[in-house]
Amino acid sequence: MPDVKKEQERDELHRAIWAIADELRGSVDGWDFKNYVLGTMFYRYISENLTTYINDGEHEAGDADFDYAKMSDADAEEARGGLIEEKGFFILPSELFCNVCARAAQDENLNETLERVFNHIEDSAKGSVSESDFAGLFDDFDVNSNKLGATVAKRNERLCKLLWGVRDMALGEVKNHDIDAFGDAYEYLMTMYASNAGKSGGEFFTPADVSELLTRLGTVGKTEINKVYDPACGSGSLLLKAEKVLGHDAVRNGFFGQEINITTYNLCRINMFLHDVGFDKFNIACEDTLTAPQHWDDEPFELIVSNPPYSIKWAGDANPILINDPRYSPAGVLAPKSAADFAFIMHSLSWLAANGTAAIVCFPGIMYRGGAEQKIRKYLIDNNFIDCVIQLPGNLFFGTSIATCIMVLKKNKTDNRTLFIDATKECIKVTKNNRLTAENTATIVSAFGSREEKPHFSHLAAYDEIVGNDYNLSVSTYVEAEDTREQVDIVKLNAEIEEIVKREDELRVAIRQIIEEIEG
Repeated sequence: MPDVKKEQERDELHRAIWAIADELRGSVDGWDFKNYVLGTMFYRYISENLTTYINDGEHEAGDADFDYAKMSDADAEEARGGLIEEKGFFILPSELFCNVCARAAQDENLNETLERVFNHIEDSAKGSVSESDFAGLFDDFDVNSNKLGATVAKRNERLCKLLWGVRDMALGEVKNHDIDAFGDAYEYLMTMYASNAGKSGGEFFTPADVSELLTRLGTVGKTEINKVYDPACGSGSLLLKAEKVLGHDAVRNGFFGQEINITTYNLCRINMFLHDVGFDKFNIACEDTLTAPQHWDDEPFELIVSNPPYSIKWAGDANPILINDPRYSPAGVLAPKSAADFAFIMHSLSWLAANGTAAIVCFPGIMYRGGAEQKIRKYLIDNNFIDCVIQLPGNLFFGTSIATCIMVLKKNKTDNRTLFIDATKECIKVTKNNRLTAENTATIVSAFGSREEKPHFSHLAAYDEIVGNDYNLSVSTYVEAEDTREQVDIVKLNAEIEEIVKREDELRVAIRQIIEEIEG
């Protein structure tokens, strides 16, 4: 039963976000402008997070009236070292979100003030263990961009509205988020802009329902996991689903991801903070996963969830070193230069723990294409690494109508059969897109967990059956689609036709008689 109060709070929050975006967007492209909204939300969040942390400590020590926001910068400096060690960053009282907001309308140099504050926040982490988590976080928040206005005055007017809009968002107490307000607001903004941005949005955002399905598939029978990893983590929505599905402390040793796009990499780190993941609990890197993986010291991972880009170009055999890379060499062949899909799959398999599960969204073509891709499928099946292939409905992702698949990999299977699930009908239509409901997800996960055969829905294929199909892994090869055409009773139909022909003959005779009478 949904919590009505929570839903009302969520709707209120979404309306507030939409109002800010609507008022401030103007000529700025929404996909760019979200950086400003998210950056401001992040600034508010870490300001409140730090203030609450300090205030709680002082209140517990007996100073009930203490408020860090009212403290002098000089006095606050004394606590800088200890706070950086504990929280990973430091903000002077005068540079807290609430205080900059209060002065914003009178600050003719608001753009310079914000730039200075952001630099100070990033600089505060330099030389500490949290440095990599804070470096460049505000790079996409360009306070001097012409997108905000042609003049400094215009830019500052918009920055002021932005600060006030985020200030007025009902985000509740930082330590008591009923609806995970900051995280929820982040997800809503990403969804809003991704749906309006077409492909450019879809590349960076996996819808919440698909994220949930991948995570539930990867954690069947588990209440906690060691580490979660995404080799193409985008804005981090998939990584964070593990925490949402299992619980805040159920991901024991943290969140690991790699992202090639620097803007999206920044969004991912911001998203970690907005979901109250401590700087020491995540490690997000910015590099090309396929040629420069950054987590050799952290693998293997118990849960790998990913929605890598579909059939992108990569170095492949043009780079002679890659065939000797321990992630790719076991298959004896590299994914084609024109389609890196199986490179992501082989990378994930290589870094998967013996007791782990990898759930990866795949482009359907890789399941049946020949050449190197068929050889890699042969390697995966011959070595019993593919646990399940699930065909999803079309129109689940922003900017593409492709009906994608999910490949589930395991290293510790108890039999050598592969489960195929046709989930193309497990969805509801919402505007132009399809969505997975909680019931749809439960149906798919239940079929996956039980590994039972169900006509027109699931089939457990023996190794020999897959070999007999030349290692074709398309679900339609193994799960026969239900024939929904109307059944025709031939005997009844023939009787009806005979009746019609007989009636026609009678009518012809009657018409001939009428004509003869007229002519006679």
